[in-house]
Amino acid sequence: MVQNKETYTFERYAIFQTGGKQYQALEGKTIGIEKLDVAEGASVTFDTVLLRKTGDNNIEVGKPFLKTAIKATVVKHLRGPKIIVFKFKRRKKQMRKQGHRQPITVVRIESI
Repeated sequence: MVQNKETYTFERYAIFQTGGKQYQALEGKTIGIEKLDVAEGASVTFDTVLLRKTGDNNIEVGKPFLKTAIKATVVKHLRGPKIIVFKFKRRKKQMRKQGHRQPITVVRIESI
């Protein structure tokens, strides 16, 4: 990571897609993604890489995906914060309260 006057720039990173969402991958960092059916400690590869930056002027953009994969290790499985869903119809005495916690898989990025 190089610090400029006001911004941070990363030499190596990638953007990949899993679970219908896109995430930024930095080597050695942990991120929380949509739940994967993989045991803790197992390795995972993400094939749907959209963009990869490996140097200052070396950026690869997939059309639609790149051929290289990202390797990661599953750290743990947990549940996200509770979200309250409250439905209400005025003047009808009708209301419903429901809670939801999304399952999350925490992965550590090993290589880009």
